[in-house]
Amino acid sequence: MAKRNQIIYWIATLWLALGMGSTGAVQILHQPAEVENITQLGYPPYFLTLLGFWKILGVVAVLLPKFPLLKEWAYAGFFFAMSGATFSRIAAGDSFAALAPSLLLLVLTVVSWYFRPANRKVASVHLQPRQA
Repeated sequence: MAKRNQIIYWIATLWLALGMGSTGAVQILHQPAEVENITQLGYPPYFLTLLGFWKILGVVAVLLPKFPLLKEWAYAGFFFAMSGATFSRIAAGDSFAALAPSLLLLVLTVVSWYFRPANRKVASVHLQPRQA
């Protein structure tokens, strides 16, 4: 069972890193199609730089060993960005084909986070009740 979870984790994480890394690079470079996409959704073009920059840093954080708290923040950022992108597409009345990439990255974020190994998780802190 642990081997299966590890395989699921790495497949989801590598696809997530590829998707976030490639879209982050396209956003930083302000590719014309990406600028058109973002402005059609009502966002300013400079928003691409911000999104792209944080996506690239998030990919680095998720792939690097150690730094479990940083990974939690990266996963949270990916979740917020992709749920926001999905909702923006729905609110704009876009087709499922336009919605699918952000929805796929959202699912990959959740799967990667859920199946991450113990050494990539923040250690739980169990507080002991005070003794009177």
